Amino acid sequence: MTTLTNNKVMTTKEVAARFNELAQQEKWFEIQDELFADTIRSIDPPNSPYFGYAEGKTAVRKKGEAFVKKIEAFHRAHTTEPVVGGNHFAVGREVDVTVQEHGRIQINQVMLYEVKNGQIVVEQFFY
Repeated sequence: MTTLTNNKVMTTKEVAARFNELAQQEKWFEIQDELFADTIRSIDPPNSPYFGYAEGKTAVRKKGEAFVKKIEAFHRAHTTEPVVGGNHFAVGREVDVTVQEHGRIQINQVMLYEVKNGQIVVEQFFY
């Protein structure tokens, strides 16, 4: 399914704006439901102690849910406004959480998204 606005495929700028609207409300699973393609790929840095690689909407959802279940305390989070270039957009994100197996962690990252046909097809994290 292609993400539509006024019966036309959303542009990367429109996808980024909707992403930002939901991210500012911490509605990450809604972002997945609404904006991710069925073939989404989610890529974390090699040897990440927190996350790994997932492909497909169901696998990416499970990846997120597994991490959320390990959060013991949510201290703070902030996501920057998106920067759009071509069919990509990027945001900065800072998260301060206490997580089972890791204790209190602060993740400062750049999150890069690729958009095709009005849907996010790749998310990649740099931290």
